[in-house]
Parts: sequence; C-alpha cells; structure tokens
Amino acid sequence: MLAIIVWVAVLTISVILFRNVSGSLSLLKPNLNSLIFYYSLFVSCYIGSLLIALDIDHYYMINKLDHEVYRYIGFGAVSFVMIMLPLSMFIVSKLAGFNAKKEFNHYLKKPVENTFTEKNEFYLIFLGLSLISMLAVAYTLLKTSQVPLFALLKGNLSDLGMLRIDAARNFHGHVLIRNIFAIALTPLLSLIAYVYTVKTRQLKWGLLFLPLFACAVLISVYDLSKSPIIFYIIMFIFVQLYVGKLVLNRRRINLYVISGATLIILMYVFIQGVNDLGSFLSYSSGPIGRLILAQIAPTFLHLNIFGESIPFLHGSSLPSILIGWFDIEQVRSARLVMANAFPNRIEDGTGGVLNTLFIAEAYANFGYLGILFGTIYVGVLIQILYIVFIRLPKNPVFLCLFIYFSINIPRTLVGGFADFLFNPIWIFITCLFAGILLFIRIRLDLFSFFFKKKARNEA
Repeated sequence: MLAIIVWVAVLTISVILFRNVSGSLSLLKPNLNSLIFYYSLFVSCYIGSLLIALDIDHYYMINKLDHEVYRYIGFGAVSFVMIMLPLSMFIVSKLAGFNAKKEFNHYLKKPVENTFTEKNEFYLIFLGLSLISMLAVAYTLLKTSQVPLFALLKGNLSDLGMLRIDAARNFHGHVLIRNIFAIALTPLLSLIAYVYTVKTRQLKWGLLFLPLFACAVLISVYDLSKSPIIFYIIMFIFVQLYVGKLVLNRRRINLYVISGATLIILMYVFIQGVNDLGSFLSYSSGPIGRLILAQIAPTFLHLNIFGESIPFLHGSSLPSILIGWFDIEQVRSARLVMANAFPNRIEDGTGGVLNTLFIAEAYANFGYLGILFGTIYVGVLIQILYIVFIRLPKNPVFLCLFIYFSINIPRTLVGGFADFLFNPIWIFITCLFAGILLFIRIRLDLFSFFFKKKARNEA
C-alpha cells in the first residue's frame, strides 16, 4: 500500500514538473520532453517499477534477483529520477528565462523558412550526402553475412533470433559507416528532403526524397528490430505536425495507436512466433511485458549485481575516447549483466546486452553518487538542447535535427548513460549540418560583400 501511495505522489509531482518544462504534455502537441515523460519514464519504467515493488511482476528477469531488497531500492531509484530529472530541467528553464508553454506554442505556429532554396549549391551538397548514405545502406547489407529480413522473406524462421544478434554484433564492415551514414544519416536526410519537397514543391526534391525514404525504411527493418521502424514513423508524424501538414486529434491518435499495436503484434507473430496466446497477451510477457517491464527490469539487476556480485566499474563503461587516456579497457555494464544473469544466452549466441534506464549504467560505474549526479547532468543537458532548438531559426535542417533528437534522446534514456557523455553520431550529425549551413552562409555573405564593393568602385 505504501508503494502505491508513493507512486501516485511521485507521478503527480513529475507530471506538474514535466508540464512546466515541456510546454505541453498533450498528446496532440508532442515534443521532446513529453516523449521523455510518456515513453522513457512512465510507460517504459515507472509502471513496471511499481509491479516489481509490489512483487506482482511475474517477470523472468526479476526472478534473477539474489536480494529481494533491491525491489524496493530499484523502485526508490526510479522514483528519484521521476522527480529529479524534470526538477533539473525546471531549474535550467528558470535560469534561461524560458517560458516553455509560450515558446513551444510559438514554435509550432511559426512557418518553416525556405533556407537556401534558391541556391543550387546547397542542393548539390545535399545530393552528395544522400548518395553517400544510400551507398552506406547498400554497404551495410553487403557486409552483413545473413540479412535477417531476407531470411524472413525466404521463410527461414527458425534462426531469426540468432541472425538478429549476429547482424548486430558480427558486422563484417566498418561499424561507423553503418551506424553513422546508414542507420543515423539516411532517415534524417529523408526527413529534410521531405520538408523541402513540401515547402518548395520542386520536382528535384521530390525525386530525391523517394529513394531516401525507401532506404530509410530498409535500414530500419533489415535486422528485424521492432523499434527503429516505429520511431521512424513517429518522426514522420512529428515532421508533418511541425510543418503544419497535420493536425492531431483524438481520432487520429487512436488510429495511430491501433495501427502501431497491430504492427508490433504482426512483427512478434512473424519474427518470434506465438505458440501460447495466453502468454502473448499477459502483462508480464509478449508485447505488453516488452513495453512495461523489459526496459526497467535490467535496472534492478544492475543494482542487485554491481557492488554485490561484480565490483563497481569506476568508469570502465564510459566512452573509449574518454577512458582511453587512462589506459582503461572499455566494458559495457549491460553486457556484464547479461553474462551474469543469462550466461547460457551468451554461450549460444542469442544474448546481446540488457539496455535499460540510464541510471543503471551510472550506478554500475559510480554507485549511488552516479545516480544522483548522472540524473542532474542528463536533465540539464536535455533542457539546454530543448531550449536551443526552439530558439533556433525554424528552417528544414534545424527542424529535422530537432525532431531527430526529440526521438533519439528518449530512446537513449532507456539505453545507457555513456551516450550522454560522448555520442559520436550526435556530434557528427550536428557538426555536419551546422557546418554546411555556416559554410554556405559565409560564402553568400562574402559574395554579397565583394559584389557591393565592386559596384561602389564602378560608381
């Protein structure tokens, strides 16, 4: 009973704080912070945390707990994040003079600027990037020994689980080409091309968008992961909403939810097979269990294992670029937890990593201080990004970057802590497009300066 009272009280405070820092928690006006609240915290973590604390989760991962006390410690840790994360964001907003409701609503209504649409130079640069990303998609498929999607289309259903792990962990090409140019860049380029197609109605942008869209869909489903294609669809909904092509209402929201649920069920049926309908529909297994328990259960395992069965990592799972200076070998805490809890999966090749809420990796490295300072750091970083993007010009590039981060930050929150310290993909993409825009802007300013100077001299 006490856990339920705490859960309701914490949830109420969290809702108030998130509404203040996001500008809107309405499903009709989705944004970065509302996605964090609904997806990363409430659905993926806090519902399951209550079930675990009440010992009614009946989840196979939680059965691996050696110490039952971590049911309550884990619940307390997640409750702390539910309040401290938005509280850190609230303090940043106050310091920046950021009125989330006013500025977010203004951003939604503001028209998209047609930046560089008259300059063929930008299109040619964008075309070159698009060709590189599409070639990277082809490269990814060629360097994957057995593409799970192709195996599914051939009717080979027995080894899909192993093929998915093999595609992720035993890629035979350059990982950065796959992760940056194929997986990250292609969907983003397709969004930018779509916005330019809508705003300019030029055939060249439409013809470029179509192959980019096809490649973005292909790279989202090639390894039969369920989440990438769902999140790509959500990015498209965001784009249409933010450019004024779509107005959300309850009827559309219900349609999207039903369509998404149907797609997930079909992917489970065809990819993993469904032998027991009762287990498939249970809240502790199948799609529902995957949604409310699978993301948060490894957090409880991290708390149970590190400091007990495994020593704290003291920074060993942080990005290699940061720990390389200290001659420390990188090791993922999520991989260690998988090896500790499910060693048989590591042996047979079907086990990867147990990604979970970011505080788990912070705890694995620095204990409870990692949870405290990690939560504050992530909250400050997210709110700074949110404020910066809302105050930037609303052109197709900045708009799509905003949407890209609005989808990927919530995903990363339930993926680990290290990516918030140094994420080469995020840094590369941001610097790439900011550099392109800055380069063209400087070229235009210099051209204008010399043209005007020449005109004055002739006069």
